[in-house]
Amino acid sequence: MSLHPHAPERVLEETARIARAAFPQSNLYTRIREAFDTIYHDEDFSTLFPERGRPAESPWRLALISVFHFVEALSDRQAADAVRSRIDGKFALSLELTDPGFNHTVLSEFRSRLVQGAAETLVLDLLVLQERGLLNARGRQRTDSTPVLAAVVR
Repeated sequence: MSLHPHAPERVLEETARIARAAFPQSNLYTRIREAFDTIYHDEDFSTLFPERGRPAESPWRLALISVFHFVEALSDRQAADAVRSRIDGKFALSLELTDPGFNHTVLSEFRSRLVQGAAETLVLDLLVLQERGLLNARGRQRTDSTPVLAAVVR
């Protein structure tokens, strides 16, 4: 797959109108898009894709889907179905309401590219949570992960 970078599109008027009608109080997806507009850009991931080949899905969308995928603890198939069926997801990803989405295997291919390109932290690094006031330096961190706790205790 090759990358032909495109700037993230603006949210389509029809998608925005229907999303606001469906979520008058907003929700996580609509708040993120409205607050940050775009977090990721295709150029951020350009080193992970060759110049030739079949065009890839837009990496900025795949990165944002990956974040939502993690937040909601969805499988790849569930995340792809959510993009296909949820109005708030289409709003956050600047998609038309009739957009058919993508095959769920695209998400694992994207993660593989991140790992192979030694860019595993890129998706989180670009969130710049600290600069946006969402994460405090030297704040208290909690985890329920046994491997992390075991590594800390050693």
